[in-house]
Amino acid sequence: MRYFLELSYDGTHYSGFQVQDGQETIQSAVARALETLFRQPFSLTGSSRTDAGVHALQNFFHFDSSLELTPKHRYNLNAILPSDIGITAIYRVADDAHCRFDALQRSYKYLIYRQKNPFMVNRGWLFPYPVNQELLDRMALILMEYSDFTSFSKRNSQVKTYICDIRSSYWEQGSNGALTYRIRSNRFLRGMIRGIVGTM
Repeated sequence: MRYFLELSYDGTHYSGFQVQDGQETIQSAVARALETLFRQPFSLTGSSRTDAGVHALQNFFHFDSSLELTPKHRYNLNAILPSDIGITAIYRVADDAHCRFDALQRSYKYLIYRQKNPFMVNRGWLFPYPVNQELLDRMALILMEYSDFTSFSKRNSQVKTYICDIRSSYWEQGSNGALTYRIRSNRFLRGMIRGIVGTM
């Protein structure tokens, strides 16, 4: 049987989403929790990798198991996992469902706060300098005209293509001058969002 595991996490203390040798990642922490609970190994496939220090309100793994999972297992997993990773739900899905390839789109939001705020540390980027909002809005729209984002990908990214289908790209204004950049696409490249925001 195949299951989708929906989760959210604070990525501050993790070296990204995907398993890396000698590094603590979201995937390694979740796999370890599953193995602790069920006393058997699990092979997890992730829907969308996030970089080191990046948080997620919603992300997914899928895995196969002969076990019949119940809501109680979600509770037990959350009790085992560290406080910065939470399992939202576990779904029984079709055996050929794939959390990465069946995903319709991904979305990111990048928060910029304008004055020092200890509650925003590791939640956004402190940028206390003048900002041209009109220019930011124009640049966000210009991105919609392009599909090749090679220039915004980190070197040595192991991908077959740098083509991304950007479906929305815009800035929102919040309180105290805070800005949030929101972008939706079929896929993103490693380091792409940080590169785009930094360039703008």
